[in-house]
Amino acid sequence: MLFRRTLRTSAAALVLLLPFAAACGSEAQAESPSSVTLRVGATGWKVEEAVLKYAGLDDTPYRVKWSQFQGGDQQLQAVRAGALDLASSSEIPPVFAAADGEPNFKVVAVQRGATRNQEVVIPKGSKVTGIAGLKGRKVGYVQNTTAHYFLYELLKQAGLKWSDIDAKPLLPNDGLAALNGGSIDALASYGTSIITAHQQGATTVGSGRDILSGNFLWSARDSVLESPARKAAAADLIARITKAYAYVRDGHEDGFAKITADATHQPLAQARKDLADAQTQRPTQARTVDDDAVASQQKVADAFTQLGALKGHLDVKSFWSTALNADLRKAL
Repeated sequence: MLFRRTLRTSAAALVLLLPFAAACGSEAQAESPSSVTLRVGATGWKVEEAVLKYAGLDDTPYRVKWSQFQGGDQQLQAVRAGALDLASSSEIPPVFAAADGEPNFKVVAVQRGATRNQEVVIPKGSKVTGIAGLKGRKVGYVQNTTAHYFLYELLKQAGLKWSDIDAKPLLPNDGLAALNGGSIDALASYGTSIITAHQQGATTVGSGRDILSGNFLWSARDSVLESPARKAAAADLIARITKAYAYVRDGHEDGFAKITADATHQPLAQARKDLADAQTQRPTQARTVDDDAVASQQKVADAFTQLGALKGHLDVKSFWSTALNADLRKAL
């Protein structure tokens, strides 16, 4: 079994390397794969790095330096500051990162993913029974992220305006501490902060699962797109993550659930269920840039304009690019 897996992994790695080598082509002398380092962001925990290692697809011909952040908004800030080359986020952070009209990045790929653990939660003992009950209460949320967006949409559905709550922008960990400490009445957040909140007795009063599109975006610094070797490396890495998740779904859920449970400090059975449910809802896989993806983010940007979080209309097409499409198609 180990021998068969080694052959399969080696074959997969070879397939992934072929488009990379082809893309570098005549530029090989100027910038070889071994000279490329991609600085890549991860939110919550380094799940992408972990899944690549688990699937045996972390043997890239270029170097990858992973950095952990509490949200995609912080990743885009790092891209703007020159500290990251490639950021992964929901549709929202690039909107705010580009709002000044001078972004130094482009959205270059879409990663379809599950929208579970995107919730508004209340602490144990709370008398709030639904979103409408948040009127006049202190509600923590992660600003300029999915939590900001789905909280706004849930309030609208309940007949409330943003001004009807006392909204408190907080990072996920700070929001969790505030919820447990009693300084806020509810928290809109995502990922491990929601998992931990439930472990500590929190209950759900609203979910962004069916509000969010499931489009998670890869944004690359303009300098990445100016180099054929770096472009090829970015496409190769995104494709490897798609292939790694396909490996997990192909009968290897238990092993990755164990890794997830250890990283997120949750029971193995719960991690196994969450992984299976997430991949059933929407298998993790990359797609090239297309008009539908751009239109989906435009809808989100327009909602933030209505909310007043953006000063005016933002044309999101201005910071999308198909520059990675050809390399990504080959790599996938």
